[in-house]
Amino acid sequence: MNRRTFLLGTFATTAAIALGVNLYSPEFSSTDEQTEGKDYRLLFSVLLPVLLDGALPEVASHKLAAQNRTLDAINQSIAALSESQQDELFQLLDMLENRLGLLVLTSSMTPLLMRSPSELTQMLENWRYSYFSLMQTAYLGLRELVMASFYACPEHWSRIHYAKPVLFK
Repeated sequence: MNRRTFLLGTFATTAAIALGVNLYSPEFSSTDEQTEGKDYRLLFSVLLPVLLDGALPEVASHKLAAQNRTLDAINQSIAALSESQQDELFQLLDMLENRLGLLVLTSSMTPLLMRSPSELTQMLENWRYSYFSLMQTAYLGLRELVMASFYACPEHWSRIHYAKPVLFK
């Protein structure tokens, strides 16, 4: 075996292992209870400040409370979706948590947690104005889920000066 063959063999083996690790889906090895408990709270906590820019309160404690309330509302909104919509959303969220999926969706393997708000905004804007309708659908799905969950909470209505109509006096 010469040096070139050894290096090519090592490179091919490393690439195959890296690809296998990225394609490995833990759903085949875990129980249903483990997959049902996954709520993507960390992923949404990264995207919330970007998608709700200007809508969140300025005070840090109020901002944190609004984010936590919105994260709870997101879980409730997801539970209200049809099973096929939940599956599509979970596929997108799994891809955003997987480095290979991130590479396909964002052209970068840097985890979303390590990206600055401006980088996240740029990523979402690229999806919004993408030539691929699938990317636009991903952007709209995430945005509508977050916005609907945020404004579903009555305590957030005062920021847009909305008052619930009085039906009976």
